[in-house]
Amino acid sequence: MLVFGCLLSGACRTAGAAGLTPAVGASQPPASLQVLHWWTSAGERKAVDVIAGKLAEENIQWRDAAIPGGAGLGASKVLKSMVLAGKAPEATQLNGIVFGEWADLGLLLELDDVATPGNWQKLLFPTVWSLVLNRGHVVAAPLGIHRINNLFYNKKIFDRLNLTPPKTWADFGRVADKLKQAGITPLAQSSEAWQVATLFETLVLAESGPAYYRSLFVDLNPLAFGDQRMTHALKRLRALKEWMPTPLRERPWPDMTRQLADGEAAMFVMGDWAKGELLAWGLNTDQDFACTTVPGTADYHLYSVDTLAMFAGDYSHQPAQEKLAQIIMSQPVQTAYNQLKGAISVWRAPDLSKMDSCARASWAAFSKGSAYQAPSLVHRMAADETAKDAIVAEVHRYFIDDKMSESDVQRKLASIARTVTKTGKLE
Repeated sequence: MLVFGCLLSGACRTAGAAGLTPAVGASQPPASLQVLHWWTSAGERKAVDVIAGKLAEENIQWRDAAIPGGAGLGASKVLKSMVLAGKAPEATQLNGIVFGEWADLGLLLELDDVATPGNWQKLLFPTVWSLVLNRGHVVAAPLGIHRINNLFYNKKIFDRLNLTPPKTWADFGRVADKLKQAGITPLAQSSEAWQVATLFETLVLAESGPAYYRSLFVDLNPLAFGDQRMTHALKRLRALKEWMPTPLRERPWPDMTRQLADGEAAMFVMGDWAKGELLAWGLNTDQDFACTTVPGTADYHLYSVDTLAMFAGDYSHQPAQEKLAQIIMSQPVQTAYNQLKGAISVWRAPDLSKMDSCARASWAAFSKGSAYQAPSLVHRMAADETAKDAIVAEVHRYFIDDKMSESDVQRKLASIARTVTKTGKLE
């Protein structure tokens, strides 16, 4: 487990510990909540506005603390700094298994008083319900489920060139070759580390399926990293550079999505937050763009779950925080938020009529159950920050340095796995 500096130094506030209540006669706090998150793109802002608007209807102000940066790298650092300074936000985006680490420090508000009467356990997909539970208590409010193994394509380009979305890697090569001959970059891609690793984890899933994927990134089995399936995924990652922009630059994901929208690139592998961005720009699903899955992953769902957790503090904001959790789980907000964000509802039985073809395909795949689901490493669903950051850095190094062999990176990844599983941290 990741060990927070505040725990080591003893500087953590213990205001969230059981039994601590506001002083009798204390003045009522203002009806507002500071919310730390990294939803800063056009599509993400529209989705956030849905929640903020519903909160305003309850006379509660959403005080925005949006930190730019893909995959939440900046926001994670800011959050830790705020907590250390004794200024934790009332609500924060906390994706993945990190809930337990914060909850074990006694800092998170338990939401059982909302979840139990709201029947969350019955409403939620089992995977999502397990995610928000810590030691039998609900410690986060889930917003939506993102699918990451999407292959978006510019439909107008595909129609003009009479191309069919690739179902196999052989198909992909043929399509990419025709696109290149037409003067179009086949595959949009940034050299930013998390974006490279996002592509890579989809390739691992394509080569192996969810069971082996979990052995790698959830169990951190050192032996799994030496497997030929890992070798094949690494080779595929490097081979795809042939179809990427030249030179390859480190650019934010909305810029890469813009390349797809403008027809500069014809395909893009990315989480379905890219769809939210395309929709925010006025493009239409199945007219301007469409989505399929990365070859070899049609039956699988590589997922990340958007969630908000609440910091307890002195409990003075608890009524407003519980109202926010209640709003998040309401069907109107689940529908509207996820339409704009590009994701699907965390409800196991949502309103399918409000979903486009991409969303329905995502829902159908996720509904198959855990055997078909793979928790994203890059987006914090599989391993803690220590393991994630180390693996992402190593994969990125391999991608950038063509002289690095597959066997070299596999040995380094296996070493990372051995170290983390033994000590819980990298020395």
